[in-house]
Amino acid sequence: MSLMRRKHPARAPLPPLLCRWDLDKTYLRSEFDTLRQLWRTARETGADKIEVPGVADVIKGLRSAADRRERPVAIHFISASPPQIGKAIRDKLALDGVPYDGIVFKDQLQHIARGRFKHLREHVGFKLAELLRGRQGSAPGTRELLFGDDWESDPLTYSLYADIVAGRLPPDRLAPILTRIGVDPLAVPAVLALAEEVGGAEGVQRIFINLERRTPLATFQLFGPRLVPAFNYFQTAIVLAADGLLDSEDVARVARTLLDRSGFTPRRLDNSLADLLRRNLVSLDAARALSDPLRTDGLLPAATRRRGQWLERVRTRMRRLRRRAVPESPQTGPLDYDAILDRFRPAKHAAADAGAAS
Repeated sequence: MSLMRRKHPARAPLPPLLCRWDLDKTYLRSEFDTLRQLWRTARETGADKIEVPGVADVIKGLRSAADRRERPVAIHFISASPPQIGKAIRDKLALDGVPYDGIVFKDQLQHIARGRFKHLREHVGFKLAELLRGRQGSAPGTRELLFGDDWESDPLTYSLYADIVAGRLPPDRLAPILTRIGVDPLAVPAVLALAEEVGGAEGVQRIFINLERRTPLATFQLFGPRLVPAFNYFQTAIVLAADGLLDSEDVARVARTLLDRSGFTPRRLDNSLADLLRRNLVSLDAARALSDPLRTDGLLPAATRRRGQWLERVRTRMRRLRRRAVPESPQTGPLDYDAILDRFRPAKHAAADAGAAS
């Protein structure tokens, strides 16, 4: 007698995943505070350049995890550095074995040729336009992850882009924000046209900001829970795994790299995990599920009775906080960009902008 196999319903395909990365201070440890450092950075070869610890493993993990799930994935880099350093960057990515699908640089020569030197360090307009162009033609339902740092304007740029794609920031509301930021007036019409074209569908799942400058966490409260400040790429990997975008073996590779090559200790990684719990960026159950195999492999300190008691106290405290908290309503409008710019652009800059515009 033959046995009939029970047919399982076909799993719905996962939506495509689009990952966009900044380069300087996010992937590379670049130094350009002085003209000498900038000149030295420009002359470096691919072999000279140093990546931020763990970043290459996170990127490779995102590609591998997507492949395991049979999920379409694309990885792109957007850099405000000039295209003249492109060969060194591509050589570095090849040395690190990092898969990517595209890379865009900022053509600074056009500003120099026109004598518009103040736009050399204004990157919001450039990055916003490239993010929007990269969204053109994306499949419906495409989800995005954005990775930047706290050195320049990535939190602001990425948040603007996320609200545009979600349809919360139409061109008529975007235009005065771009003017206040000081975006090149010649670039504004193109940005607004792109915003009109791609806006209207939720897309950005997370914004990760590498705390290269160790900016205080309170600074990012105005950007909402979509933005995740991370002190290291182990924290980024944990949050990605909790979101179902990495697997435990991917997190383990990041942890092992930090331990073997970057002077981390199991205790320091454990403290990074505890920090995520304190900030409520991962649940206690997810933290346990991800950390247990790491403890077994010696990448985190072994579990002890004292630590188990500490975790139970955390669980109890989180339950109490959830009961007391007022449920958050879903975001229906853009972030408060006036408040964000009031904090990040001192009054003297705002006055100078107003004077220049008059």
